[in-house]
Amino acid sequence: MSQDKITQIALSHVLLPLPKPISDAKVMTGVQKPMTEVSLLFVEITSQDGHQGMGFGYVLRAGGKAQYAHAQDLAPFLIGEDPNDIPRLWEKMAWQGASVGRCGVAVQAIGAFDTALWDMKAKRAGLSLAKLLGPYRDAVPTYNTSGGYFGTSIEEVCANADRSRANGIRGVKMKVGQPDVAEDIRRVTALRKHLGDEVPIMIDANQQWDRETAMRFGRAVDDLSLTWIEEPVSAHDYEGHAWLNANLDTPIATGEMLSSQESLQQLIDHRSVGFLQPDAPRIGGITPFMSLAGEAAKAGLKLAPHFVMEIHLPLAAAYPGDCWVEHFEWLEPLFEERIEIRDGCMQVPTRPGLGLSISEQTRHWTVASDRYGSA
Repeated sequence: MSQDKITQIALSHVLLPLPKPISDAKVMTGVQKPMTEVSLLFVEITSQDGHQGMGFGYVLRAGGKAQYAHAQDLAPFLIGEDPNDIPRLWEKMAWQGASVGRCGVAVQAIGAFDTALWDMKAKRAGLSLAKLLGPYRDAVPTYNTSGGYFGTSIEEVCANADRSRANGIRGVKMKVGQPDVAEDIRRVTALRKHLGDEVPIMIDANQQWDRETAMRFGRAVDDLSLTWIEEPVSAHDYEGHAWLNANLDTPIATGEMLSSQESLQQLIDHRSVGFLQPDAPRIGGITPFMSLAGEAAKAGLKLAPHFVMEIHLPLAAAYPGDCWVEHFEWLEPLFEERIEIRDGCMQVPTRPGLGLSISEQTRHWTVASDRYGSA
């Protein structure tokens, strides 16, 4: 049997508008402005044998044009390659961009190609991505984040939490890290009182504390039975997270802002977390994610991938340890399909590949597109 070959690659740069501006602690402290849109890179790959795969990555705030530009540089190098050779093609793309490194925008562009190749591989086999990887479960516990941002009163946060619970979502996360720590504590305490002791609550400081402030806050809320405290200090402060993780009753979660497999490995090596939060599109796609997940499992960590439930759900299903998937409805308009949620869990899709097809509306949000190879 002759080997298959990649014959065409289509790239799209999409700007997805958000229903309303989004603010977290980085906005409250003046580091960033409210977020109004999500920049996405879509990669669609077609092979000589007629197989197709779709992958995507994203950027929040600055960097979307750079991600798309790097994808334009990479695409020609995959034409004529066997799409089955996914790890080798990841390395080939990484070497093409060696002078800009193996983190940040460089690997985030690679991640969209890598995901498309995995999507194609699963479709070729007639399997869902979870079945191709080898699932441990067919449903993954989920928590909602979008209802707990700043700019939302605590009464609205509680109402949003009730709505999420009514829609089958198990846990809720709210933002903390504003300059007034006492107000943060008041809001978290009010949410716990409203939901009762059994509902999982996560809180996220988005890197806005120093170690001492994080410790004081953690001790103040240790008796609230929180599932985790997320990003209490700088994302790159491996030792600070490890110190907090060792000395607080509440587990520490972090990892979403790190943009390479190697940097997340530092969290594992330093015992910095109870919950590791890798983001597949940010670290280069499914290939590095699954390698990292293997290391996390060996270390006995729990897994809670960041954002992009559409990609992370099948990856979490293939994780041997305890895991969560984060519910964000932001990206739903991009796709024709919807993820089913019931009994506190996202149901792992059984459709071939990722089980996603790009919506017609997404074409209207496309600001740039390119094609490489022949039809």
